[in-house]
Amino acid sequence: MDYPVQLVSQLQQLLKSLRKSRQLTQAELARRLGVVQSRVADIERDPGAVSVEQLLQVLAMLGAQVVVRQTAPGPSATNKPSIDLEAHLRAQATAMAKLATGSKPATPAPVPPPESQPDDEPWGQW
Repeated sequence: MDYPVQLVSQLQQLLKSLRKSRQLTQAELARRLGVVQSRVADIERDPGAVSVEQLLQVLAMLGAQVVVRQTAPGPSATNKPSIDLEAHLRAQATAMAKLATGSKPATPAPVPPPESQPDDEPWGQW
């Protein structure tokens, strides 16, 4: 079952509910995670203050996972990416070749621009 979470307060309730539904105490969950009970209490009290890695570990121990789902196109969904991926990859390959050989490699031939993407393809930025 999916539980959409948009606020930290919802995540607080969800973590506690998941733990209790598995009939685990904070101490038992802490033992399984290899931490002290007070750490589990801190995570349940303020899940926004823990690292993503720790949160993912707790969720995995509780038999849950994070799912990121696009709900509506954001502002970048209609814009082309701000970087030229091919140019970036060429520059990265040139830099790697320079590191590997210790010399400046020959300039590669220009690559033609990619064909435009269809409108139904998602666009995003990294």
